[in-house]
Amino acid sequence: MDTTKKHATGKVKAGDTSKRVGIEVIEAKGLEVKNLVEKLIDAAGAEFTTYYYYTILRMHLAGHEDYKEITEDARLEDRAHFELIVPRIYELGGEIPHDIRVFADRAGCPDAFLPESPSAENILKVLLEAERCAIRTWTEICEITFGKDFRTFDMASRILQEEIEHEAWFIELLSFEKDGIGTPSGHFRRGNPGEAPYSKNRGFYNP
Repeated sequence: MDTTKKHATGKVKAGDTSKRVGIEVIEAKGLEVKNLVEKLIDAAGAEFTTYYYYTILRMHLAGHEDYKEITEDARLEDRAHFELIVPRIYELGGEIPHDIRVFADRAGCPDAFLPESPSAENILKVLLEAERCAIRTWTEICEITFGKDFRTFDMASRILQEEIEHEAWFIELLSFEKDGIGTPSGHFRRGNPGEAPYSKNRGFYNP
């Protein structure tokens, strides 16, 4: 190895597989990696359980096929978020709980339970509040990684953009269902019902 090159060496010794330079450079910027990993595990748990609960919520929107289609978009995107987060957790030296019950209990957002009275309006309220919790979660992760952990920030920023988009979708549907008021969100058909965005050019969804 040419040790005269500026970035050829660092604190991690050559050939050492017990440490990661990807963590070293983040910690050098003052980011507490263990704390970040815990937040990512909680966020991953929220995306995973939301995907599960959105499956149930979607099934109870019979007669509202337009609502079902948008809920399906959000459902598949949350699954894609989970699959995007997990590799980053392991790259940072962490891992998700081996017991799914522990993992679900760690979810950073409340469970999106089917309401006792599963009207379209009540289901849309649950969907909307789930997205708002996700926005708060990913905004926090963006804030702590900005300028320190470029890879996690990029991931969190892209997820945050989608969660903000989801909130706009459900505000549009709920405001119309509840009050008959149009609040356009800018939602466009994905091509096929339930097809998540960016599947070709950003790699978020690859079933």
